[in-house]
Amino acid sequence: MLDAEIVIVGAGFSGLGMAIQLKQHGNESFVVLEQAAEVGGTWRDNAYPGCACDIPSMLYSFSFERGSGWTRTYPRQPELLEYLKTVAEKRGLLSHIRFNARLDEARFDEETSTWRVRIADGAMLTCRFLISAMGPLSKPKFPDVPGIDRFAGESFHSARWRHHVDLRGKNVVVIGTGASAIQFVPQIAPQAGKLTILQRTPPWIIPRGDAEVGPLRRALRRWAPGYAWLVRKLVYWSQEVRAIGFVVNPKLLEAREKLIRRYIERSVTDPDLRRKVTPEYRAGCKRILISDDYYPAIQRENVELVTTPLAEIREHSVVDANGREYPADVVIYGTGFKATEGIVPARVYGRGGAELSEKWRDGMSAYLGTTVAGYPNLFFLIGPNTGLGHNSMIFMMEAQYRYILSALDEVKRRGATSVEVKPEVQAHFNERLQAKMKGTVWATGCSSWYQDANGKNVSLWPGFTFAYRRLTAR
Repeated sequence: MLDAEIVIVGAGFSGLGMAIQLKQHGNESFVVLEQAAEVGGTWRDNAYPGCACDIPSMLYSFSFERGSGWTRTYPRQPELLEYLKTVAEKRGLLSHIRFNARLDEARFDEETSTWRVRIADGAMLTCRFLISAMGPLSKPKFPDVPGIDRFAGESFHSARWRHHVDLRGKNVVVIGTGASAIQFVPQIAPQAGKLTILQRTPPWIIPRGDAEVGPLRRALRRWAPGYAWLVRKLVYWSQEVRAIGFVVNPKLLEAREKLIRRYIERSVTDPDLRRKVTPEYRAGCKRILISDDYYPAIQRENVELVTTPLAEIREHSVVDANGREYPADVVIYGTGFKATEGIVPARVYGRGGAELSEKWRDGMSAYLGTTVAGYPNLFFLIGPNTGLGHNSMIFMMEAQYRYILSALDEVKRRGATSVEVKPEVQAHFNERLQAKMKGTVWATGCSSWYQDANGKNVSLWPGFTFAYRRLTAR
């Protein structure tokens, strides 16, 4: 007996969007499992000072629930979280969500073609289809250095920000200069007595150009649907055109690099500091970041940027590879996420009892980032090689929603009990995908979170988003 036809794991952007699409498709037999006490996913967990999206709000929202009240070009974390809460309530999703329900194990029953899902509290659910919406940016990553557990002061990851910790007048050490760090560093720099930033690799940073959205534009978005549609299209293509340099001809990015270097020269007056923050790898190989206040922040008198590698953490300090010691009352890790591990943080067993993380030991792979051979009736949202370095992930999610709904309809039409990709189809797809990856900017030599332990890019889609939508049309 089924508890629900479909179980969705995760109530972040992708999971909520899938639930909305199921309801619009006339399917109310679904349960959403959420490990936290409220919806939001990434935008609930990442509540650090200055947290904001680097995709414009008009594009970083569902096409079927665009929202007209965005107050800024680039939405900030509180506004994004409120958007998701509002959407969940408006669309009647709360009655479908089980909060504080962390997935512990999922096992496919071959005799009944159903999934047996166990929650951390021991409760069991049986469903026909299982949809993972856990996302790759859910598992914080910490540096592998001696002494990390010995530190006697306050320490935390940016995705688990401890707002009760008072940074005023303290010796604060920030480890990492990725997307999160360049947002929170300008916010905490005025508070800290001394702020030391340990940088491994400088990011390419371009001006953010954020602005308030005035009442007139908000009114037009609300009362003139055609205007909102046109703005969304224009923003989409302004983002999508950047993929030409990323996936077609990375040499085209050289002109952009010159412009960014000029921006660095204008922004950073000290030659030594300018050298430290100027990347030597191809722009786009790591995600290009946007900020108007990071460079001014690191030029404050109480801020020091250190490029010598981190070697050790002691009870009241951190030590670099040259043996220099930096006093620390608080250590903040802006070291990103285990993106190649976060998609399956639980045990998932398919045909023959094959465990998915073991199957993926040599690297994640799926067909269209959505289905995996040997795991019938299992779908992934934001699965392997569906990430983007240039456009909105919402576009990719919505392509997957359509693909999954199409698969569910096909099962019903045929009177079948399961749907599964053929191993040879999945293998051929990934061979072509990785061959195409070799010609992209992400294969120009840098090391990034896009790659797994074997150096294989298992995170990004090596093409245009409209091409992905076409491939997932049916």
